[in-house]
Amino acid sequence: MYAEPIRIVAALIRDREGRVLLVRKRGTAAFMQPGGKRDAGEDDVAALSRELDEELGCSVVPGTVAALGTFECVAANEPDRQVNAAVYAVDVTGDIAACAEIDEIAWIDPSSPGDIHLAPLTRDHVLPLARA
Repeated sequence: MYAEPIRIVAALIRDREGRVLLVRKRGTAAFMQPGGKRDAGEDDVAALSRELDEELGCSVVPGTVAALGTFECVAANEPDRQVNAAVYAVDVTGDIAACAEIDEIAWIDPSSPGDIHLAPLTRDHVLPLARA
């Protein structure tokens, strides 16, 4: 039976050097965009703002949210599932640190990510957008 895709929002966050912020959740191997599932009644921006606060301790700068598209691909951490991700470029403020279920953060060059295990969404959709 075909399972519904996991519907999430995800953030493309860059620093002044153009590097992209990735996170690795506790108990997983793949680095991915910060973000997560919407709570009941949340729109994308509210969900993304809440997730970034919970996971990284930072806040979305008002007026900087730009929709990049919605993408579907293999889920990184749930076998035989797809993820449907609404991806937004956002600027953030505050000190970024791994919180909640986040074990590690990394800033990578989107053109040369190095030998890092990337989630399919990040590898196939987000980094190509960041390079464009």
